[in-house]
Amino acid sequence: MVSTAPTAKFGLDSDLIFELWPTSGIDEVQAVIRAVYRQVLGNPHIMESERLVNAESQLCDGSISVREFVRAVAKSDFYRARYFESCAPYRFIELNFKHLLGRAPLDQTEIAEHIRICIEQGYDAEIDSYINSDEYQNNFGDDTVPYYCGSSSQIGQKQVGYNRTLSLLRGNSEVDSSIKSSCLVEAVATNSTSKIVPLAGGRAAAYADATEKTFKIVVRGAMYSGRRRRSTTEYIVPGSKMTPQIQRINRTSGTIVSITEIS
Repeated sequence: MVSTAPTAKFGLDSDLIFELWPTSGIDEVQAVIRAVYRQVLGNPHIMESERLVNAESQLCDGSISVREFVRAVAKSDFYRARYFESCAPYRFIELNFKHLLGRAPLDQTEIAEHIRICIEQGYDAEIDSYINSDEYQNNFGDDTVPYYCGSSSQIGQKQVGYNRTLSLLRGNSEVDSSIKSSCLVEAVATNSTSKIVPLAGGRAAAYADATEKTFKIVVRGAMYSGRRRRSTTEYIVPGSKMTPQIQRINRTSGTIVSITEIS
């Protein structure tokens, strides 16, 4: 069954929520399958050879739920190749939030926790951490395709998530795999509000060029040893090295004050 979403919820398909019911027919099941591919895979073009035929069949005959079909798609070779193996680590995490929870990461703590899961427990555990979460259960349950949730509709979520989620939603024509670097690394690291960038002006090209730029990162209170703590430290970092540098800063318990483009 395809149901109408409350007006407080928005997304690329802002007026539709896709949900299966025991009485759903084959056309409705196929609509759900298309919606899962579009949402979880980031609006791609999928060739017939890339479809998950076995998982689709299991969903059609009721052997698995929509939630388990989402899990199968997120753990597929298609998803792994485009978002885990080809994107920067921060981009992979922010897209997992977008595709599986329908929102942007709220703060550096969330990012750091998921990077830790990915490093210590592996790819499958990182995907499971979203789909097995209470947030996923409360918003989507077993039978609803994840959709983009406005922060105002999520109890307990910070308002800053509204702008950050909008920053990740760039229109029906954009494919998520076209942008390899993080859209939110500065906003999340500095706990600042994200600007909503208009679609015009080549947003994808701007992010693609970001790896060729140089940035200054100002850090306060980084711990380098048990006895020595600096009040303020500055790092000059090429865009291509931004993610690993921020990871090192997080390990020193430093607070990122600002990230400024300098060339």
